[in-house]
Amino acid sequence: MTIDSRQTSINTRPIDMSDDDILQAMKEIVGYIDITTGDFREIYRLAYKHALKRLMHSIKAKNVMTMQVVSVDRDTPLVEVASLLADKGVSGVPVIDEYRKVVGVISEKDFIFQMDSESTGSFMAVIAHCLTNKGCVAISIRKQKAKDIMTSPAITVNDEAPISKIGEVFSEKSINRVPVIGENDELVGIVTRADILQSDCVIG
Repeated sequence: MTIDSRQTSINTRPIDMSDDDILQAMKEIVGYIDITTGDFREIYRLAYKHALKRLMHSIKAKNVMTMQVVSVDRDTPLVEVASLLADKGVSGVPVIDEYRKVVGVISEKDFIFQMDSESTGSFMAVIAHCLTNKGCVAISIRKQKAKDIMTSPAITVNDEAPISKIGEVFSEKSINRVPVIGENDELVGIVTRADILQSDCVIG
């Protein structure tokens, strides 16, 4: 990240100022100021709002993304995909082609939808099925590959996208992570909700 987190968080975090604090500050300004403490509070509030908005637009995906991205290709067997998600402790990964272009995303939800015959998308529905029937519902997809169950086309953002825009994408699409692509549409990183929240804490 290009912003000093400690300095920025201290300098921009709003504090509860008293009238005396404001008066003392006004006295330190050379010359006569025809302004009330209430006016000053309003100016400060609006200035802080505009500064925060400016920062939210100046911080880009490339500033907060994770560059070491865990990914799979279209022909990766699902057993390997599942093992990878478990080993890395992630719930989803991008699916890329030979040019590192994102062709889809595969997540825990994709596995659940494939295994749950009622398509409820519920993990507990899968567990209930396994407990009340012989065999595991995952057996039916054991020989399939990433391309067979991935969600495509994938939702992506450019590395120059501001984090304010990425936050909107998360809310509108109800997703928790988004692959980041470079100028040649190749995979260059990934941004998660946690990355956005962390950046909010830094500048807020």
